[in-house]
Amino acid sequence: MDLLDKINSPQDLKKIERSKLPQLAHEIRRTIVEVVSKTGGHLASSLGAVELAIAIHYVFDSPRDKVIWDVGHQAYAHKLLTGRRDAFHTLRQHGGISGFTKLNESRYDAFTTGHSSTSISAGLGIACAKKLKQERSKVIAVIGDGSMTAGLAYEAMNQAGDTHKDKDLIVILNDNDMSISKNVGAISSLLSRTFSTGKLQAWKKEFGEFLKSLPKIGNNVYQLAKRSEDSFKAFVTPGMLFEAFNFDYFGPIDGHNLSHLISILYNIKQLEEPVLLHVTTTKGKGYRQAEQNPTYFHGVGCFDIATGTCKPRPAGSAPSYTEIFGRTMVELGSRDRRIIAVTAAMPEGTGLTGFAEKFPERFFDVGIAEQHGVTFAAGMATEGFKPVVAIYSTFLQRAYDQIIHDVCIERLPVVFAIDRGGLVGEDGPTHHGQFDLSYLRALPNMVIMAPRDENELRRMLLTAVEYDGPIALRYPRGKAEGVPLDDEIRPLPIGKGKVLTRGADVVIFAIGNMVSVAVAAAEQLKHEAIEATVVDCRFVKPLDHELIIKLAETIPNLITVEENVLQGGFGSAILELLADRQVQYSRLKRIGLPDTFVEHGSQPVLRSKYGLTAESITSAAINMVASDKGSYPLRMAGISSHTS
Repeated sequence: MDLLDKINSPQDLKKIERSKLPQLAHEIRRTIVEVVSKTGGHLASSLGAVELAIAIHYVFDSPRDKVIWDVGHQAYAHKLLTGRRDAFHTLRQHGGISGFTKLNESRYDAFTTGHSSTSISAGLGIACAKKLKQERSKVIAVIGDGSMTAGLAYEAMNQAGDTHKDKDLIVILNDNDMSISKNVGAISSLLSRTFSTGKLQAWKKEFGEFLKSLPKIGNNVYQLAKRSEDSFKAFVTPGMLFEAFNFDYFGPIDGHNLSHLISILYNIKQLEEPVLLHVTTTKGKGYRQAEQNPTYFHGVGCFDIATGTCKPRPAGSAPSYTEIFGRTMVELGSRDRRIIAVTAAMPEGTGLTGFAEKFPERFFDVGIAEQHGVTFAAGMATEGFKPVVAIYSTFLQRAYDQIIHDVCIERLPVVFAIDRGGLVGEDGPTHHGQFDLSYLRALPNMVIMAPRDENELRRMLLTAVEYDGPIALRYPRGKAEGVPLDDEIRPLPIGKGKVLTRGADVVIFAIGNMVSVAVAAAEQLKHEAIEATVVDCRFVKPLDHELIIKLAETIPNLITVEENVLQGGFGSAILELLADRQVQYSRLKRIGLPDTFVEHGSQPVLRSKYGLTAESITSAAINMVASDKGSYPLRMAGISSHTS
């Protein structure tokens, strides 16, 4: 590791001879594979961008020149080259460095990029700000080909090429013909079109010199041929798209040829207008298993380097909620041909590969275009179909306007299958699904439910596809509870909860994956001679008004538990109900996520820190009951500042 050990900043990188840079790339790849095999992370995408990171920092002057990585999960080499080598083993661990670029982590991270397709917009904003401050430096936006399927990228290019032609903005398109899953769409097909650039350029040069050697008429013919060649190139290369946005287009070039990359970046650096450099790379480059299966190694857990295999799931362990959702979609899709599956570049992540294989004509992957996906589903709903839009909670936020205007206003029967609801773990604040209960609860006509286990998930999915209106089904990341599944799936009555345990001292209203935690707390409370009623509310909207009011009027201590931010969430809904109905109750505590963006870390670590455990609920209940006896506070252990 001689070369990498010497690099603590891009300035150290510039001292290395160009001939030795391929060895540095090898060392970086080895480090990335070794660390990710222990921490998990986004392996294939970062392995494919190693030479790109080296070349950018070799040519440009970061942090004066701003480099934006889109998406940030391809930036592991960038982190190693910018002073984070010694901390790299803490990647994605609680208290360690992020798996994405973050403004507050390093001065070399120009923008926080956990979601895709933002780099050109942010880069143009930075470039315009630099112009206003009369600062001369470059802005480099590195964007993956998957990110280029989103409309935001083209909105930014439209502005940059039209009104900001004098801005020093360089867009580097990292084209590996694959984002997370196989890319879809006409733009992806265009970017994947290849031709022999070497032969074309050699022929053009030779023929041009021949024409110019002729008398005057030859020069005229040369100019005509030049215009014809430009028109021809526009139709056979991806350049036509970007030239239409007034970007100077270069490429495609081999993104693993360091000498070529560095040379062309030095040339591009001299230009003072929007430029797009198109590089082709191999996802998973340098690690055979990742090259052969880049989808699996896009986001991977701990694995054995020699074989590439992850630790097998223990025999008899429960499947994940995502797997149960996918299987149930196939089962329901076999019964009802109106059921349509829609996802945004995440068929594997959302568990829909089985549905896609069995019903390809009813499966639609819209690319990284959540806004379009929701409105597309709304269009299908107007024609009598039952579209199920399966999108992670964090990504569904991108389509909020479409949910309101194109689905809820007309009360169209679109099902939102919201995966990764709650804390997702090591991907951190850009990926936690901590807001969906709040932002969906505000919408008229929307029904929101969350299952306590996999059997309830199946029942809720059937309920959703049979419901004639907008409905959201929210479930967490990770394995399910391991309960037996009913032979026959039965729908649930809308807005009805279920009492799981009964006790007269405290009632715990819980939703989703917090129900099992509440039941465990009730068991602990028995040892304290406290009897708890636990309610699986099932629905956040509409609430079971009759059940909640009856319990609030008869049991003095109320606790609500949710894996969502407190403001506007499930607990707020119950508070509002009791206030609106003027129900008199003694005490109510809400337990949920605080008014902050939760950091990255494992799910158990984060749940413990933020009080989403049986122990925290138990302590809260003990303190409430103790206040009845005049001895408050009996205990404070486990009570966090986010309870109210």
